[in-house]
Amino acid sequence: MQRLIQGIHTFQKDTFRELENLFEKLARGQTPETLFITCSDSRIDPNLLTRSNPGELFILRNAGNIVPPYGAANGGEGATIEFAVAGLGVQDIIICGHSCCGAMKGLLSPEAVASLPAVEAWLKHAETTRRIVQENYSELSGESLLRATTEENVLVQLENLRTLPAVASRMVKGDLHLHGWVYDIASGAVSAYDVNEGQFVPLAEYKNHPSELSSRKRVANGHI
Repeated sequence: MQRLIQGIHTFQKDTFRELENLFEKLARGQTPETLFITCSDSRIDPNLLTRSNPGELFILRNAGNIVPPYGAANGGEGATIEFAVAGLGVQDIIICGHSCCGAMKGLLSPEAVASLPAVEAWLKHAETTRRIVQENYSELSGESLLRATTEENVLVQLENLRTLPAVASRMVKGDLHLHGWVYDIASGAVSAYDVNEGQFVPLAEYKNHPSELSSRKRVANGHI
Protein backbone atom coordinates (compact mmCIF):
# COMPACT_ATOMS: atom_id res chain seq x y z
CA MET A 1 0.00 0.00 0.00
CA GLN A 2 2.80 2.42 0.81
CA ARG A 3 4.07 2.10 -2.76
CA LEU A 4 0.62 2.95 -4.11
CA ILE A 5 0.27 5.94 -1.80
CA GLN A 6 3.67 7.21 -2.90
CA GLY A 7 2.51 6.79 -6.47
CA ILE A 8 -0.48 9.06 -5.76
CA HIS A 9 1.83 11.72 -4.37
CA THR A 10 4.03 11.52 -7.46
CA PHE A 11 0.99 11.69 -9.74
CA GLN A 12 -0.33 14.80 -8.00
CA LYS A 13 3.07 16.47 -7.94
CA ASP A 14 4.27 15.67 -11.46
CA THR A 15 1.85 13.95 -13.85
CA PHE A 16 -1.26 15.91 -12.90
CA ARG A 17 0.50 19.23 -13.24
CA GLU A 18 1.83 18.29 -16.67
CA LEU A 19 -1.68 17.37 -17.84
CA GLU A 20 -3.58 19.96 -15.84
CA ASN A 21 -5.31 21.45 -18.90
CA LEU A 22 -6.46 17.99 -19.99
CA PHE A 23 -7.92 17.19 -16.57
CA GLU A 24 -9.71 20.54 -16.46
CA LYS A 25 -11.37 19.61 -19.75
CA LEU A 26 -12.20 16.09 -18.53
CA ALA A 27 -13.80 17.51 -15.40
CA ARG A 28 -16.48 18.98 -17.67
CA GLY A 29 -17.32 15.66 -19.35
CA GLN A 30 -16.01 12.72 -21.35
CA THR A 31 -16.16 12.00 -25.09
CA PRO A 32 -14.31 8.71 -25.66
CA GLU A 33 -14.43 7.32 -29.19
CA THR A 34 -13.62 3.72 -28.25
CA LEU A 35 -14.99 1.13 -25.84
CA PHE A 36 -12.18 -1.24 -24.90
CA ILE A 37 -13.34 -4.58 -23.46
CA THR A 38 -10.59 -6.71 -21.99
CA CYS A 39 -9.64 -9.06 -19.17
CA SER A 40 -9.16 -8.04 -15.54
CA ASP A 41 -5.66 -9.58 -15.64
CA SER A 42 -3.20 -7.27 -13.88
CA ARG A 43 -0.74 -7.63 -16.76
CA ILE A 44 -3.04 -5.83 -19.21
CA ASP A 45 -3.03 -2.02 -19.30
CA PRO A 46 -5.23 -0.72 -22.16
CA ASN A 47 -3.95 2.85 -21.91
CA LEU A 48 -0.32 1.77 -21.85
CA LEU A 49 -0.87 -0.68 -24.71
CA THR A 50 -2.55 1.91 -26.95
CA ARG A 51 -0.58 4.93 -25.69
CA SER A 52 -3.87 6.71 -25.03
CA ASN A 53 -4.61 9.54 -22.60
CA PRO A 54 -7.29 9.69 -19.91
CA GLY A 55 -10.66 10.27 -21.55
CA GLU A 56 -9.85 8.47 -24.80
CA LEU A 57 -10.90 4.93 -23.84
CA PHE A 58 -14.06 3.77 -22.08
CA ILE A 59 -12.89 0.54 -20.46
CA LEU A 60 -14.80 -2.56 -19.41
CA ARG A 61 -12.86 -5.33 -17.69
CA ASN A 62 -13.80 -8.74 -16.35
CA ALA A 63 -12.38 -12.26 -16.15
CA GLY A 64 -11.99 -13.53 -19.70
CA ASN A 65 -13.20 -10.35 -21.50
CA ILE A 66 -16.67 -11.89 -21.61
CA VAL A 67 -19.85 -10.24 -22.91
CA PRO A 68 -22.95 -12.18 -21.83
CA PRO A 69 -25.52 -12.25 -24.65
CA TYR A 70 -28.64 -10.13 -24.24
CA GLY A 71 -30.92 -11.50 -21.50
CA ALA A 72 -28.38 -14.03 -20.22
CA ALA A 73 -27.17 -12.01 -17.22
CA ASN A 74 -28.13 -9.00 -15.14
CA GLY A 75 -24.64 -7.78 -14.40
CA GLY A 76 -22.87 -4.55 -15.19
CA GLU A 77 -21.50 -5.56 -18.60
CA GLY A 78 -24.70 -4.86 -20.52
CA ALA A 79 -25.26 -1.55 -18.73
CA THR A 80 -21.68 -0.42 -19.31
CA ILE A 81 -21.82 -1.27 -23.01
CA GLU A 82 -25.23 0.37 -23.42
CA PHE A 83 -23.98 3.58 -21.78
CA ALA A 84 -20.86 3.63 -23.97
CA VAL A 85 -22.81 3.02 -27.18
CA ALA A 86 -26.09 4.86 -26.64
CA GLY A 87 -24.99 7.41 -24.05
CA LEU A 88 -21.46 8.35 -25.07
CA GLY A 89 -21.73 7.46 -28.74
CA VAL A 90 -18.47 5.54 -29.10
CA GLN A 91 -17.58 4.71 -32.68
CA ASP A 92 -15.52 1.57 -32.14
CA ILE A 93 -15.60 -1.40 -29.77
CA ILE A 94 -12.53 -3.55 -29.26
CA ILE A 95 -12.67 -6.91 -27.51
CA CYS A 96 -9.10 -7.76 -26.55
CA GLY A 97 -8.08 -11.18 -25.30
CA HIS A 98 -4.55 -11.99 -24.19
CA SER A 99 -1.98 -14.74 -23.83
CA CYS A 100 -1.69 -16.78 -20.61
CA CYS A 101 -5.32 -16.01 -19.72
CA GLY A 102 -6.36 -17.72 -16.48
CA ALA A 103 -10.04 -17.58 -17.42
CA MET A 104 -9.36 -19.47 -20.66
CA LYS A 105 -7.29 -22.01 -18.74
CA GLY A 106 -10.25 -22.48 -16.41
CA LEU A 107 -12.54 -22.92 -19.39
CA LEU A 108 -10.33 -25.70 -20.74
CA SER A 109 -9.89 -27.32 -17.32
CA PRO A 110 -13.14 -26.90 -15.33
CA GLU A 111 -11.70 -28.84 -12.41
CA ALA A 112 -9.28 -25.96 -11.85
CA VAL A 113 -12.14 -23.62 -10.93
CA ALA A 114 -14.37 -26.15 -9.17
CA SER A 115 -13.57 -24.53 -5.81
CA LEU A 116 -14.43 -21.07 -7.20
CA PRO A 117 -18.21 -21.24 -7.73
CA ALA A 118 -18.59 -17.64 -8.86
CA VAL A 119 -15.84 -18.03 -11.44
CA GLU A 120 -17.26 -21.35 -12.55
CA ALA A 121 -20.69 -19.78 -13.07
CA TRP A 122 -19.22 -16.76 -14.88
CA LEU A 123 -17.37 -18.97 -17.37
CA LYS A 124 -20.70 -20.48 -18.44
CA HIS A 125 -21.03 -17.35 -20.59
CA ALA A 126 -18.10 -18.73 -22.59
CA GLU A 127 -19.61 -22.20 -23.01
CA THR A 128 -19.88 -21.65 -26.77
CA THR A 129 -16.13 -21.07 -26.86
CA ARG A 130 -15.49 -24.29 -24.98
CA ARG A 131 -17.68 -26.31 -27.35
CA ILE A 132 -16.10 -24.83 -30.47
CA VAL A 133 -12.64 -25.64 -29.19
CA GLN A 134 -13.56 -29.12 -27.98
CA GLU A 135 -15.17 -30.10 -31.28
CA ASN A 136 -12.77 -28.41 -33.71
CA TYR A 137 -9.31 -28.31 -32.13
CA SER A 138 -8.84 -31.81 -30.74
CA GLU A 139 -5.39 -32.10 -32.30
CA LEU A 140 -4.02 -29.14 -30.32
CA SER A 141 -2.58 -29.08 -26.81
CA GLY A 142 -0.65 -26.82 -24.48
CA GLU A 143 0.03 -23.26 -25.60
CA SER A 144 -1.38 -23.86 -29.09
CA LEU A 145 -4.70 -24.94 -27.62
CA LEU A 146 -4.77 -22.00 -25.22
CA ARG A 147 -4.05 -19.57 -28.07
CA ALA A 148 -6.85 -21.06 -30.20
CA THR A 149 -9.23 -20.83 -27.23
CA THR A 150 -8.32 -17.20 -26.61
CA GLU A 151 -8.89 -16.29 -30.25
CA GLU A 152 -12.17 -18.19 -30.52
CA ASN A 153 -13.39 -16.59 -27.32
CA VAL A 154 -12.81 -13.12 -28.73
CA LEU A 155 -14.93 -14.04 -31.77
CA VAL A 156 -17.68 -15.59 -29.64
CA GLN A 157 -17.84 -12.51 -27.43
CA LEU A 158 -18.06 -10.28 -30.52
CA GLU A 159 -21.10 -12.32 -31.58
CA ASN A 160 -22.60 -11.92 -28.11
CA LEU A 161 -21.95 -8.20 -28.33
CA ARG A 162 -24.11 -7.94 -31.44
CA THR A 163 -27.11 -9.34 -29.52
CA LEU A 164 -27.27 -6.24 -27.31
CA PRO A 165 -30.03 -3.92 -28.62
CA ALA A 166 -27.96 -0.73 -28.40
CA VAL A 167 -25.14 -2.33 -30.36
CA ALA A 168 -27.40 -3.96 -32.96
CA SER A 169 -29.15 -0.65 -33.63
CA ARG A 170 -25.90 1.22 -34.21
CA MET A 171 -24.54 -1.58 -36.38
CA VAL A 172 -27.59 -1.23 -38.65
CA LYS A 173 -26.86 2.48 -38.95
CA GLY A 174 -23.30 1.63 -39.91
CA ASP A 175 -21.66 4.04 -37.49
CA LEU A 176 -20.35 1.50 -34.97
CA HIS A 177 -17.48 -0.85 -35.75
CA LEU A 178 -16.34 -3.96 -33.91
CA HIS A 179 -12.78 -5.25 -33.63
CA GLY A 180 -11.28 -8.43 -32.19
CA TRP A 181 -7.72 -8.27 -30.83
CA VAL A 182 -5.37 -10.63 -29.00
CA TYR A 183 -2.40 -9.24 -27.06
CA ASP A 184 0.70 -11.32 -26.41
CA ILE A 185 2.17 -10.38 -23.04
CA ALA A 186 5.67 -11.75 -23.65
CA SER A 187 6.29 -10.04 -27.00
CA GLY A 188 3.96 -7.04 -26.86
CA ALA A 189 2.51 -8.10 -30.23
CA VAL A 190 -1.15 -7.47 -31.03
CA SER A 191 -3.08 -9.41 -33.64
CA ALA A 192 -6.50 -8.53 -35.02
CA TYR A 193 -9.21 -10.65 -36.59
CA ASP A 194 -9.34 -10.01 -40.34
CA VAL A 195 -12.59 -11.13 -41.91
CA ASN A 196 -11.12 -11.25 -45.40
CA GLU A 197 -8.36 -13.59 -44.21
CA GLY A 198 -10.63 -15.51 -41.85
CA GLN A 199 -8.02 -15.43 -39.10
CA PHE A 200 -6.03 -13.25 -36.73
CA VAL A 201 -3.21 -11.31 -38.39
CA PRO A 202 -0.57 -8.88 -37.09
CA LEU A 203 -2.21 -5.54 -36.39
CA ALA A 204 -0.07 -3.87 -39.06
CA GLU A 205 -1.70 -6.16 -41.66
CA TYR A 206 -5.26 -5.59 -40.42
CA LYS A 207 -7.18 -4.42 -43.50
CA ASN A 208 -10.78 -5.58 -43.30
CA HIS A 209 -13.58 -3.08 -42.78
CA PRO A 210 -14.74 -3.48 -39.16
CA SER A 211 -18.42 -3.70 -40.06
CA GLU A 212 -17.69 -6.92 -41.95
CA LEU A 213 -17.41 -8.69 -38.60
CA SER A 214 -21.12 -9.34 -39.05
CA SER A 215 -20.11 -12.16 -41.42
CA ARG A 216 -17.77 -14.14 -39.19
CA LYS A 217 -15.76 -16.86 -40.85
CA ARG A 218 -13.01 -18.43 -38.81
CA VAL A 219 -10.13 -20.20 -40.50
CA ALA A 220 -7.42 -21.49 -38.21
CA ASN A 221 -5.43 -24.70 -38.15
CA GLY A 222 -7.48 -26.01 -41.03
CA HIS A 223 -10.83 -25.33 -39.34
CA ILE A 224 -13.71 -23.11 -40.42
